[in-house]
Amino acid sequence: MSRFIQADSDDNDQLPVIEVDLESALKYRYENGRRYHGYRDSQYLGPNDEQESDRLDMLHEMLLGMMNRKLFLAPVECSPGRVLDLGAGTADSHPSAEVIGMDLSPIQPQFVPPNARFLVDDFEDDWIYEDQFDFIHGRYLAGAVKDWRRLMTQAYKYTKPRGWKYYSVVCGGFTKAGFTISPGPHLGERLQEAGFAEIHVEKYRAPVGGWPKDTYYKTIGVWNLLQAETGFEAGAMAVLTRFEGWSKEEVNVLVSGARKDARDPKVHTLADFYVVYGRKPKSPTEA
Repeated sequence: MSRFIQADSDDNDQLPVIEVDLESALKYRYENGRRYHGYRDSQYLGPNDEQESDRLDMLHEMLLGMMNRKLFLAPVECSPGRVLDLGAGTADSHPSAEVIGMDLSPIQPQFVPPNARFLVDDFEDDWIYEDQFDFIHGRYLAGAVKDWRRLMTQAYKYTKPRGWKYYSVVCGGFTKAGFTISPGPHLGERLQEAGFAEIHVEKYRAPVGGWPKDTYYKTIGVWNLLQAETGFEAGAMAVLTRFEGWSKEEVNVLVSGARKDARDPKVHTLADFYVVYGRKPKSPTEA
């Protein structure tokens, strides 16, 4: 078997030929009872094991409820054309679109829609796509991006004129690991700097727990609590043990306290969730 994974790149697909060291992509890092990606080690500090996949499914359900069952807010046509997805699959909802997913870990499901493909790559590297995209989508990337300005510049370059760029991020990050703290409030500015126009910024409040009276917020809060139960450890273990010198036991004590507070109906925790999108103009003068 070849040591490299090569993306399909025939004349019709216009996908890049990307060679990824299969050995490094599949050689996961195991520590403190969790599994982490091996390709570009420490580029992303969250785990990629089955427990984390289950948590992300719960997070996905929370986000759908928060956004009234919408995957995104950008006014994309029913047939969006070429889509680049930085971390979340949308091919089922748009079967006529060509969806390319990019991730550091080769953990995508075995059965995927025929219009979806996955590349094992780092979206903070230089992009080498031969064609532009009608829609570039990224969700829940706080703690996964170190240079937001550079990412937005690349997204602008590879967005077709009048195409849309969309990000949604929960505030959070790890300064010592090189990640921006709370990127959400600044994403609109980053899009503007890159050259996008018609920029929209929506701010959602996501409670943690079932304490709200309102049914809408209560449902969001219950899903948020479910994902946070495992999310506290997923977000804290690697960053605190690798960059702060904590032991696994110390992290577990912290996580236990966070879970106790999250379950306490007297503790009314809220997380800000930003949804930001913009359109690439036909020409610089149109912006």
